[in-house]
Amino acid sequence: MGDNKNFHTVRGYEIIEKEKKNLTHSMEDYLEMIYRIYSQEGVISISSISEALNVQPPSATKMVQKLTKLGYIDYVRYGSICLTEKGEEVGKFLLERHEIIEEFLKNIGVEKELLINIELMEHNLTRDALLRIKVLNDFLKENDEVKRKLEDYFISLVK
Repeated sequence: MGDNKNFHTVRGYEIIEKEKKNLTHSMEDYLEMIYRIYSQEGVISISSISEALNVQPPSATKMVQKLTKLGYIDYVRYGSICLTEKGEEVGKFLLERHEIIEEFLKNIGVEKELLINIELMEHNLTRDALLRIKVLNDFLKENDEVKRKLEDYFISLVK
């Protein structure tokens, strides 16, 4: 099935299920964004986190401190922010989960309020549902004709 971006479903699900005991939705959002920033820029700062999440720097600092206590990141006040191995592993899964849901919503023609829908869904899906969404996304990637028919169908609903 197509390029899966090295997504390891079973392991990813095991990681997130284990970590859900420690992480609130807000913590997941921060960790996902920290991983995203790290992946794109290689450097993570309080200002880059607060800017990316549209929060004030003191709020970002408090969350970074919480994530540090839980062992997801290493942070020294006024210093650098680094993901721990655990933080990198969970952050990667959270970003991949986000991308799976985004691709699914785009596949079914959701354009309006896309990010809001992704955020509302990603914290509440079961791992079975997420796996099925990923399988459907992969199927549609490999079956252009089916994907076009689906797109045409959704366009016809809007008319």
